[in-house]
Amino acid sequence: MSRWRPPNEKSSLYITPEGYARLRAEYEELWSRRRPEVVKALAAAAAEGDRSENAEYQYRKKELREIDRRVRYLQVRLPDLKVVERVPDETSRVFFGARVEVADEAGDSRHYRVVGPDEVGIAPGDISVDSPLARALLGKAEGDVFKVLLPGGESEMEVVAVTYGHGGP
Repeated sequence: MSRWRPPNEKSSLYITPEGYARLRAEYEELWSRRRPEVVKALAAAAAEGDRSENAEYQYRKKELREIDRRVRYLQVRLPDLKVVERVPDETSRVFFGARVEVADEAGDSRHYRVVGPDEVGIAPGDISVDSPLARALLGKAEGDVFKVLLPGGESEMEVVAVTYGHGGP
């Protein structure tokens, strides 16, 4: 059995200004505050003697590897990101940054915001622009009915409202 896996599909480079600020702050926090603390604690643990049986040393090495991995990722990702600050000309349609209210076949409504893949999971209702639902929503206007293939099966939905900015659905 081979360990080879196809490379992951490239994710979109779009991000909201708030998302970019959050990632930048995370990078600054890790690089300027967290990493120096861990390096200091690692040096103290290493000075205690036998490293092979030193749990504190092993833990700090692992923690430093995780911080360095995230810092490397952010150093590569941040310069490539495209911050979308402009509201589209046609605000009646769903594009990146839109807040959307959709109703499913049963009439249950849900609120979503189309954001970049680096921002998903921060706020409830944020969906990646690369997700199947967001791809199905892009370009739709209020009143449009569309079908989307979700993990639970195909679903028919209707766009109830589209807004941009901090207010709305």
